[in-house]
Amino acid sequence: MTEAADLVVTNAQIYTLAGEDDGDGEPEPEEALAVRNGEIVRVGDDYEIEFLEGVETERIDCEGRVVLPGFIDAHTHVENTGRYLVHADLSGADGSEDCIGRLAEREAETGSGWVQGFGYDESEWKGDDRSYLTSEQLDRVSEDRPVVALRVDMHAASLNSVALEALGGELPESDVRREDGEPTGVVVEDAAEIVRSRISPDYEETRELVTAGLEHAAEKGVTAVHDMVRHSRSPQVYRDLEAEGELPTRVRINYWTDHADAVIEAGLTTNAGSERVRTGAIKTYTDGSIGARTAKLFEPYEPDESEAKPDPGDDGEWVITPDELEEIVAQADGAGFQVTAHAIGDEAIEEALSALEATGDPASRRHRIEHLELATDDQLERLAEAGIVASMQPNFHQWAGEGGLYDQRLGRERRDRTNRLREVLEHGIPLAFGSDCMPLDPLLGIHHAVNAPTEAQRLSVTEALRAYTIGAAYAGFDEDRLGTLEVGKRADIVVLEESPWEHSGRIDEIDVATTLVDGEVVFER
Repeated sequence: MTEAADLVVTNAQIYTLAGEDDGDGEPEPEEALAVRNGEIVRVGDDYEIEFLEGVETERIDCEGRVVLPGFIDAHTHVENTGRYLVHADLSGADGSEDCIGRLAEREAETGSGWVQGFGYDESEWKGDDRSYLTSEQLDRVSEDRPVVALRVDMHAASLNSVALEALGGELPESDVRREDGEPTGVVVEDAAEIVRSRISPDYEETRELVTAGLEHAAEKGVTAVHDMVRHSRSPQVYRDLEAEGELPTRVRINYWTDHADAVIEAGLTTNAGSERVRTGAIKTYTDGSIGARTAKLFEPYEPDESEAKPDPGDDGEWVITPDELEEIVAQADGAGFQVTAHAIGDEAIEEALSALEATGDPASRRHRIEHLELATDDQLERLAEAGIVASMQPNFHQWAGEGGLYDQRLGRERRDRTNRLREVLEHGIPLAFGSDCMPLDPLLGIHHAVNAPTEAQRLSVTEALRAYTIGAAYAGFDEDRLGTLEVGKRADIVVLEESPWEHSGRIDEIDVATTLVDGEVVFER
């Protein structure tokens, strides 16, 4: 006699996302599935699954809703997502005055310490109000307490006068923006990292932030995250939450190169860990970001006189030099680690690609390049030949429209060459989607992938969904247990209120109804 299931999901449109077809059109859905011990044991029609129901079997009647594999976000900063939820959320602000108002509200809520805000994006503001926040503006929030506002990409920070004075001579002069010789309050790259370190939370606050971030992820249908960890207590928090049975999602920890020696000495290896928490890659920078004008480009940025920035014609900067990058890759690869390299500008991609190619067998290690925003045709061909994973963020297409960030920084021709998702797939490059927590919302990213401005940037609904499921699973060596709804895989499932195929023009408006990990509900609307 067949053992009863622990859970059955019925009356659904279940898209397993398995198979090898080209991803065009809407796949044929199944009606139901059964779960036992957190594993999918059968997928089929309602009648077939009914035979696995027992007295204690739980049933989820989806009432015709769409069921998909749980989303895997291949590039997150969970602690930072928590900061948006706990501190002043500056995302979506319509201008500098809106940001000042939100920071002032946060200042009034807290009695002492740093006033923190996260996620402002001046490129989305209207009219002439398109400059980074300055000390003069932030001094209106407080003249007694340090105030910091982090740009959405985290590569630039704005400080009030108290914060600038508090940091004193710690900030590298080259990363402090000036106007007429005086600091504007804007700092980038290494200086911004020093700011982030100064406001780094202790264990208890980290736990609060991580918990808030993971709860938000579950609300968005995310069942696994690849978290980029630097100078953070979050690895300990993840393991403590798992030990206490309170970790709602799976976590793959990609350790920054700052931790490489310690991680290697501790005997950790890529894929070591448990069902819920595993060690991932060694993560490195190359360049900065397009928003901060620090992504490394072959050709200069477009001039923009409204911004406090380096001299016109600047082509970005190295956060990690090519020579340093080669050493980092050689060390991590030599120790058996997957390597994942942040590279945004075309020149940075060139150096990252060359360093990973030099490892000899990047495909078996599944080495990754994060972002890959401005890859050339030649670089795409080499990525395909080497089998290097393209870990990309489709939500970045929110800046690809006319007059948007890419237009402002790069001009029309290069704007149209950014994030060419279609051409990545057509070259046969393994494609994994993540959000970079800008914001953490797979359906927003899928919407932008499907509705991107140019054909070279645009995917079908099925292709975009696969990049956020089985594609991201592959990038984390998890394709045998996650990423599709097949017998033998873990029951990580998301239920949507509406079909992304039927509503492809507004996927970003679709709500998540239920999220399950190992067949257990971790979010229910």
